[in-house]
Amino acid sequence: MSQPADEPQGKKIIVDEDWKSQVQAEKEAAEHAAREESPAEKPNRPKGPLPPPNLSFLTSSLGMQAMMAMGILDNPVDLEQAKHLIDTIQMLYEKTEGNRTADETATLNALLHELRMAYLAAQEQPQAASGTAQAGKLPM
Repeated sequence: MSQPADEPQGKKIIVDEDWKSQVQAEKEAAEHAAREESPAEKPNRPKGPLPPPNLSFLTSSLGMQAMMAMGILDNPVDLEQAKHLIDTIQMLYEKTEGNRTADETATLNALLHELRMAYLAAQEQPQAASGTAQAGKLPM
């Protein structure tokens, strides 16, 4: 039995035309998924009503930012920023003296204590020594 001259002996080329349509379909599906997840179309806002703008909410927000700056929450360590935020909460504590409820005072005291302890612990971590943010100890 003889083979045609254009085919190599023992090798056959099989062309699968379906892969082109499969790749195109996958590409279109990926583009569609990317459009649906586009931040411009769906704003990243919390579900439900926002909390009322009060002193507790403000200080809690600042406290979360300080925790992020210390690397407690998933964020790079920035002790200078953390110290600044803790000092800002301390300033609010001093400026609102006599105008806070008992609950607000307790919340502020607890938050300041926790943040100061976390700050001292973050200062002792090795990454704190290598970073550019070497801040002094906070006044207690």
